Amino acid sequence: MMHRMVLLGALVLLAACGGGRVSGDVGEACMAADRKAASTQLCSCVQQAASLTLNASDQRRAATFFEDPQLAQDTRQAGNSSSARFWKRYEDFSATSKAMCG
Repeated sequence: MMHRMVLLGALVLLAACGGGRVSGDVGEACMAADRKAASTQLCSCVQQAASLTLNASDQRRAATFFEDPQLAQDTRQAGNSSSARFWKRYEDFSATSKAMCG
């Protein structure tokens, strides 16, 4: 737990000096979604949270939720073990993202 908090703190510091670039599937999807709150700083931070909590395949899958939020609902309700395991990782990403970027 302490190790995770230290790592989270380090990532918050890195996010603060993000350099104005957005990369990664989740960060790029965040920017492309063209939501009012989207910014380079926020989307970079969300990508950092994704990099911390999701593997590359999960990041690609999560990125699709920005364009089509219904896919998230469908995944959550899918009822198969693969989707349930992904959803648990996605919830961890969501909580980490809120803690780091919220």
